[in-house]
Amino acid sequence: MVLDEPKESDDVFKVNGFTMLMDKDLHAQTKDVTVDYVTYGMGSGFKVTSEVPVGGGGGCGSGSCSC
Repeated sequence: MVLDEPKESDDVFKVNGFTMLMDKDLHAQTKDVTVDYVTYGMGSGFKVTSEVPVGGGGGCGSGSCSC
């Protein structure tokens, strides 16, 4: 996840007052994506899960990554 300006290659979503961008090609591969803020153990962070899991994440788990 990064801060960015919308490009023609992005899908733009407005959710709860936030504007979220997702690359159109990635969105076609993953389908719908959920972003949650979670607290676990002694830490917290964002958890991103997709309708269709894709490989190449940070090794945080199958189909999701907590950053």
